[in-house]
Amino acid sequence: MEWSRNEVEAIVADYLKMLSLELSGQTFNKSAHRRTLQTKLNQRSDSSVEFKHCNISAVMIDLGFPYIRGYQPRGNYQTLLFEVAAAQVRQNVILDTVAQSAVQQPAVTPTVLDFSDIETSAPHRQFGVSETPAPSYFNPVKRDYLAQEARNHSLGLAGEEFVLHYEHWRLVQSGQQKLADRVEHVSKTKGDGLGYDVLSFDSTGRERYLEVKTTSFGKDTPFFVSRGELRLSKEATEQFHLYRLFEFRKAPKLFSLKGALDQHCMLDPVTYRASFS
Repeated sequence: MEWSRNEVEAIVADYLKMLSLELSGQTFNKSAHRRTLQTKLNQRSDSSVEFKHCNISAVMIDLGFPYIRGYQPRGNYQTLLFEVAAAQVRQNVILDTVAQSAVQQPAVTPTVLDFSDIETSAPHRQFGVSETPAPSYFNPVKRDYLAQEARNHSLGLAGEEFVLHYEHWRLVQSGQQKLADRVEHVSKTKGDGLGYDVLSFDSTGRERYLEVKTTSFGKDTPFFVSRGELRLSKEATEQFHLYRLFEFRKAPKLFSLKGALDQHCMLDPVTYRASFS
C-alpha cells in the first residue's frame, strides 16, 4: 500500500530528528523512535518502516546529506518522499547547523596497531532503474554537505596518513620490511597533482598508486574524483587503487577499488569548467 503524504511527512520528520542527534554526537534509541512513529502511521510493520528509513537514506544522499548509520540507502523511492524531504530539510535550521559542524570538524589520525579487521568488501554498483524525482544535477537544498566534507583538508590528510600506516603494516605482515620502509606519502612529498596520494607496493615490489578518499559517514556515502584521478585509474589499471575510508571518526574501515573507476561506480559530472577559448 502506497504511503500517504501524512505518513511520509511523519517518518521524514522523525528521520531528520534522529539524523540531527547522530550528527551532534547525541545518543538515541532507534526502536523507541520507531514505536512512537508507528502510532502516526497506517498499521505499518517494523520491516516496512525500516525499509522506508533506507529509502530516506537514499534521498538524503541525493540531497547532499549524510545518512543515519545502519540505514543502508535503497533507491526506487517515491517522488513524494523526495519532495517532502527536500521541503523539510530546507526549513530545518538545527540539521543545517549540526551537518555543517560535522563536515567541517578537524580530524586526527587514529592510532591503530592491528589493521587485520580494517578492510571490507566494496559496495556493489546498482544497475537497476529507479523513479527519479529530479535530475541528478539538481539539488533544491542550499548546501551539499558531502561536497563540503570532501573539501575538509584535515580529514583528508588524516585519512591519507592512516593509509600510510596501514600499507606499512600490510607489507611488514607479508614479510616485506624493505618495501614497507619505501611507502611514500607522495601528495606531501611531490604535490597533489599526481592523481594519487600514497605510493606503495605489492609483494613482488610492483608499485601501487593509492588514491585515498575519507568520510566520517557510512560505506555508501558518495565520493568525488578529479579528472586526473579518473584518467590515471584508466591508464594504470593494474596499479591504481582507490582506498575508500568510511566511519573514520568512530571505527575506521576501508574498501578498495582497483583500476578504472567507471567500472566500479556511476560517475555523475557535477561540475564543468567554463571557458571562452
